[in-house]
Amino acid sequence: SRKSRKMDGEAQGHETPYNPGVDLDMGWVESVRINLPAVDRRAATLKTRRSIKKEWQAAWLLRAVTCIDLTTLAGDDSPSNVRRLCHKAHIPIQQDLVKALGVADKKIQVGAVCVYSARVVDAAQALKDINCSTIPIASVAAGFPDGQTPMEQRLDEIKRAIETGATEIDIVITRSHVLTGNWRALYDEVRQFKEACNGKAHLKTIIATGHLGTLTNVGKASLVCLMAGSDFIKTSTGKEAVNATFSVALVMVRAIRDYFQRTGFKAGFKPAGGIRSAKDALSWLALMKEELGDEWTKPNLFRIGASSLLGDIERQLYHHVHGRYAAGYQLPMS
Repeated sequence: SRKSRKMDGEAQGHETPYNPGVDLDMGWVESVRINLPAVDRRAATLKTRRSIKKEWQAAWLLRAVTCIDLTTLAGDDSPSNVRRLCHKAHIPIQQDLVKALGVADKKIQVGAVCVYSARVVDAAQALKDINCSTIPIASVAAGFPDGQTPMEQRLDEIKRAIETGATEIDIVITRSHVLTGNWRALYDEVRQFKEACNGKAHLKTIIATGHLGTLTNVGKASLVCLMAGSDFIKTSTGKEAVNATFSVALVMVRAIRDYFQRTGFKAGFKPAGGIRSAKDALSWLALMKEELGDEWTKPNLFRIGASSLLGDIERQLYHHVHGRYAAGYQLPMS
């Protein structure tokens, strides 16, 4: 059940903080200023530094696994591939590798499974069948990926997803509110999504940075969505031409830091789209640790939206254990 899944999450210390939101503060929003050259210089350093090696790399890759929102958002999704996704989420790393790494007692699993709202019931049944109540089910909603459906329909989709078992809702904003500077409309929209969750699911707000034009818009949109009560802010749907980049991430995580320092409310961050390699995952974890601290490298405050990343992480862990890369048939499909 949703309640037992939540309680088990609390027992593991991975319960996501709840952000109640605050009143819209236009003075705060208008004060946002982005130094583009400085942001780009800082982002460039994250791509060029030497990677950690050996057992330290293996440890951070295992941490990355726990932060993955294992995702399938395809037109041909079916109960069978959602079931396979849930099995992989429950046992993300081949068990002989887990034993060789000495972490069998950690019961490593992914941060969540993420599916379309119509597939939440399939995910809930699959997790029930394998007796797994500790993996949250995230549903995209509110007119994903473009948000161009009537508000009543968007709110209804959120409610239906929660009724069928979703405990996290990844919503999309109306980009035109940002592009026209209508911050009150954006705040009110996200606030309605928050109320539709009714305290039964955490709200993850996708601001679709690839559509927003400028980093200043990204910074302001991030702040307004946090004020409206978003528990996470997320870079992208994964469907845009430009998805998660370090430059937009720096702007977003600094908005999270600013919001926390002013209000005391913690919010999480989720990059999504184009994150496919283990090296990428390590760079994202480094960014979170340096900008927000170790607490933001754990699944209650950091997620990576990905479908193929897990396969490469498992491949690197196999190399760490055996000193060579696995043949294609030696690792299960992810």
